[in-house]
Amino acid sequence: MSYIKTPKSVTRPRVVLGFDFGLSYIGVAVGQEITYTANPLTTLRARNGTPNWDQVTQLIEQWSPDLLVVGLPLNMDQSEQPLTHAAFHFGNRLQGRYGLTVEWIDERLSTVEAWEQVNYKSSPKGHHCIDQLAAQCILQTWLREQ
Repeated sequence: MSYIKTPKSVTRPRVVLGFDFGLSYIGVAVGQEITYTANPLTTLRARNGTPNWDQVTQLIEQWSPDLLVVGLPLNMDQSEQPLTHAAFHFGNRLQGRYGLTVEWIDERLSTVEAWEQVNYKSSPKGHHCIDQLAAQCILQTWLREQ
């Protein structure tokens, strides 16, 4: 009789990258499904919504995400705006380039929440971290909904 148990297949918790899309800056956060928490990661400069794809590739290679989440900028009445379509385009390019599933989430007020974090925490990073904090808020909302 053997007392050694064979391990069940171990599945790794999913790692997720979240994006706060903007025409000049794109905030990035990373999260995982162990604790369902997200952390700000970086802010990428963009030109008319197009990031330096080499920098995005480095993030994908470094974090090996299972999924990408892109915040959708909507009006307060849930209607779309011009930036909504640009964010869809960005997410579709992510999916096409990296073959990863992209999920969308309403990002309304994520930047307001990020500004509140900076003001309340008196962050030494200052205001240049707003976009990555907004990405954290977006990703944290997505993780809570899982």
